[in-house]
Amino acid sequence: MAHLFTPTTVGAYSLSHRVVLAPMTRLRTIQPGDIPSPMMADFYGQRASEGGLEIVEGVSISMTARSYLGAASFFHDGQVEGWKAIANAVHAKGGRVFMQLIHGGRQSHVDMTGGVAPVAPSVVPFDGVALTKEGFVPASPHRALGIEEIPGIIEEFRVAAQRALDAGFDGVELHGANGYLVDQFIQDGTNKRTDAYGGPIENRVRFLREAVEALISVWGADRVGVRISPSGEWGGISDSNPEATFSHVAKVLDEYRIAYLHVIEPRIKGDDTLHEGQAPVATKYLRAHFSGPIIAAGGFDGDSAQAIVASGDADLVAFGRHFSSNPDLPYRLKHNLPLTPYVREAFWGGDEKHYSDFPAYHPVPEAVATV
Repeated sequence: MAHLFTPTTVGAYSLSHRVVLAPMTRLRTIQPGDIPSPMMADFYGQRASEGGLEIVEGVSISMTARSYLGAASFFHDGQVEGWKAIANAVHAKGGRVFMQLIHGGRQSHVDMTGGVAPVAPSVVPFDGVALTKEGFVPASPHRALGIEEIPGIIEEFRVAAQRALDAGFDGVELHGANGYLVDQFIQDGTNKRTDAYGGPIENRVRFLREAVEALISVWGADRVGVRISPSGEWGGISDSNPEATFSHVAKVLDEYRIAYLHVIEPRIKGDDTLHEGQAPVATKYLRAHFSGPIIAAGGFDGDSAQAIVASGDADLVAFGRHFSSNPDLPYRLKHNLPLTPYVREAFWGGDEKHYSDFPAYHPVPEAVATV
């Protein structure tokens, strides 16, 4: 595991290893109000390590950006103390923590958006789901954003970024993946606009550019990351030429000299593996177009993480499912220790059980020989 445990630099920060906590929507906020809970602070604090990087699960930037009941958000003052507690818990163990900012776009329901229709770049048939008090339900019909509305959403990204800074975080990540609003603008299966935000890829990345610039205006480029999911299937997303589209996205982001590019491999859909054993493909072709650090995510174990860092296609690897059940995952990987199996039933909401109650590794004492 030598390659995973060498120091590296990500934007403004020096890290002591390359094992990253991936953002995972786990629906543990206090309702109503999406208040970050004490068990969330426990969860992130437990998984922090000296010189390690954590990325906090998708944090909605407004009421209308929400998709899932219980998911995180940061748009009102009542949430401040909970987020400060999470940042403090990570810092207490010498770690760094970025907050991932998200707008769900058409992946929502009127019960989550305050009664208004979800928004998208264009109206395209969509049979996705949202999570409400009634459980997972079909997403509400969405409407196309008017061009005059877009600056208001960009401003919501900027305000949320400022809130993250004030709460003591170390940076922010723009969620441009998994079929949420930024991704809906990028990909031509969901963006049918004919104005300055649609048509050729140069126009379809305009929303991404403006969101990135809003985050940079608060943080500086070296404390902003972006997550993308080329050829991903979550959220009914599609593009006619994903390699060309996301190669262009990588080139655009490279211009800004952001802290990192975070890439989900298409063998993963949400928290499921679609293509068992498929080698990483997205990071391989994106490496030529992005000169900064790349974080690879999606279906990695210790050996495959070591291999992709050794190859140079990625500089760090983000773990979700394995990190969920192994709070000391960097230590276990470094010392080739067994991993505790994750519990899928606890992914989408619940209490501390199978969330913040997983123990760190403790060797089983050898039996004392008796005569």
